Amino acid sequence: MDGHDAENTKQTAADMTAFVQNLLQQMQSRFQTMSESIIGKIDEMGNRIDELEQSINDLRAEMGQEGSPSPSTPLKGKDGSKSAEDN
Repeated sequence: MDGHDAENTKQTAADMTAFVQNLLQQMQSRFQTMSESIIGKIDEMGNRIDELEQSINDLRAEMGQEGSPSPSTPLKGKDGSKSAEDN
């Protein structure tokens, strides 16, 4: 191997390193964008569920059934812990 071949090998390795670094940066950027999009959609879904729950509670209040809890919602105390019946 002469000096010219060694120089080409070093340049090829440097080019490959730059290519891989660029590819990794692109992948990281795309992953970050997708993560932010997913988190945004989850937050939006949570807000919509909260609005739906409020609408259901409003309808119950109109029907005079506000005191009865939803069958899918466990009873909780003011501190957020489950009641003794649920333990």
